[in-house]
This record gives sequence, C-alpha cells and structure tokens, in this order.
Amino acid sequence: MSKDYDAAVAEADTSVAQFDDHNKGLLGKFHHALHTTPALVPLIVLVASIAVFGMLLGSKFFSPFALTLILQQVQIVGVLAAAQSLIILTAGIDLSVGAIAVLSSVIMGQATFRYGLPVQLSIPLGLLAGTLIGACSGWLVARIKLPPFIVTLGMWQIVLAANYIFSANETIRSQDIAAEAPLLQFFGTQIKIAGATFTYGVIFMILLVLVLAYVLRHTAWGRHVYAIGDDPEAAQLAGVNVGRTLIQVYALVGLICAFAAWVMIGRFGSVSPSATTGVIGNIQAITAVVIGGISLFGGRGSIMGALFGALIVGVFELGLRMYGADPQWTFMFIGVLIIAATTVDQWIRKVAA
Repeated sequence: MSKDYDAAVAEADTSVAQFDDHNKGLLGKFHHALHTTPALVPLIVLVASIAVFGMLLGSKFFSPFALTLILQQVQIVGVLAAAQSLIILTAGIDLSVGAIAVLSSVIMGQATFRYGLPVQLSIPLGLLAGTLIGACSGWLVARIKLPPFIVTLGMWQIVLAANYIFSANETIRSQDIAAEAPLLQFFGTQIKIAGATFTYGVIFMILLVLVLAYVLRHTAWGRHVYAIGDDPEAAQLAGVNVGRTLIQVYALVGLICAFAAWVMIGRFGSVSPSATTGVIGNIQAITAVVIGGISLFGGRGSIMGALFGALIVGVFELGLRMYGADPQWTFMFIGVLIIAATTVDQWIRKVAA
C-alpha cells in the first residue's frame, strides 16, 4: 500500500496552478494602466489639448502668461472639484458645494463690514459655517439614510436662500475690502516665478490636491473612503464606521468649500451674494471630476484626475477664446469629453470585471 502511495505521489503533476493573463497585448497593457492609474486618461487628454492649441496658436498660447492664466481661471473650480471628488468617491454627489462657497464668502464679508468683527475672526467664522453645513448634510445622509442627491439638492436651495437673506443682497466692493480688510483678498496676492504670474489661490489649490491625494492613498481614513464608495456593507463588515466616516467626509467638504470662498474673494476682489459660483459652481465641479476619471459609481479614481479635469476645461476655454471661436464650441467639446470620460470608465469596469 505504501509503495502504491509513493508511486502515485511520484507520478503526480507538480505544476503550480496558473491563471490566464488577460493583460496580454498592447490593448490589455493599456487597459491595465488605466485601471491602476485612473488619472492617466485626463492627463493624456490635458497634454494632447495643450499640444493641439499650441500648434494652432503658437507661442501666444505657450507663453508663461497664458499657461498661468489657465491656472488662475480654474483655481476656484479646482478647489470645489477637490471637495466634490471626496463625495463622489463615497458614491454620493453634492449639489451644494458652490452655494456653500458663496454663503461662506458672504459670512466672511458681512461679519467684517456689517457687524464690525476683526477680519481675523470673520474668516474662521466663515470656515466654521461651511464645515457645519457640510456636517449637517453628512448627518442626514449617514444617520437618516437620505439619498445624497436629495439632501444636497435641498441644502443647495436652503443655502442659496440663506445667502440672500443674510446679505440683504448687498455686494461689498473690492475697493472697500482692499482698504479695510485686505486679508480677505489674501489668496488673490500675485507672485512672479520665472516670468510666470501665480496667485496664492493657485498655490493653495495645488497643495490641497497633493495633500488630499496623499491622505486618500496612504492613510487608513483614505482607504475607508474608497471602501465605502466601493461597497458600504462590506466596509461595515470589515470594521469601518461608515456613518462616522461619511459625516467626516461631508464636514471636510464643507470646510474645503469655505476655503474656496476665501479663494473666490481673492480672485474677484469683492463679495457678492449673486456670484455665479453659487449656481454653476456645482456643475463645473462635477464636470471636472467626471472628465478627471473619477467614477460616479464611487470607489475608484484619483483626486489628481479632478485637477487635470479642471485644467482641461480651462485649456479649452482659453484656447478657443484666443483662437476666436464661438464660445458655444467650448460647451460642445466639454459635453463630448463628459460622455467620453464616462464611456471609458464603463469600459474599464467591464473589462476588469
């Protein structure tokens, strides 16, 4: 019996189990790169867009002035897109980011000019207001289990109404702010580097994205955010406190939107309750996130992609304007990019499944 066993073992197949390699060929390798590096697609589109407009417009487009002007134009949208990215990574959506930014700017301005508070207190008050509004939305989503779309749609209306009521529809002029509370315009301060003009708002946008990218990829909290967006039930079973994490995400988003308010004052110089950011800022942020390759289904994407998405929109807007094209072409190309980005995301998910 022992001999039969030894003989059977000797004749047994000693090869190790192998799995089919689905990444063979150029297309497979390309798909694998897209799956592991979601920001690659918007980066490719961004570089291609710059190259195309560079060929069409020459040195006029490649000048330091033009390239840094793009950064200055997208600084508000870039900050709001960073905030929106956090929500979408949890498989939610926030329609109130622009409105929170406008209300926070109004609170900063009115607290200083109407109520006479020192600007050093008015700014933290605006930051606190944005954080509390975000935390309120997060509580409704996490504890009351309301859909994020409904919660933030309602919050958008509430915040916009509160914005007009609190401000009495009063605009604070740029000259008054510069004379009495220049700290409100801090993010509009310009600095020159190698012939290019940057603002503190642009630097803040870049640093914010880099910090959030690190937090999302290299901390337990960041992995929890991805896990919730991918499968909240599985995340709960794995020990993640889903409700608390969601509230933290929404509160952080509110804080970032309040910082966007400060950037907005620096960019425009004035404080206006009727700033268009309150209405279209939400759409602009979502557009940047979608073009940036972050999946609307949650759990996949890179916040760097959102920055690239905002820059792509900025490149098209400035490039087409300098080329003398009808502004409507900008909306057409951006619409095509949104559909294309969603199609690529679906293809990546389908092939990876």
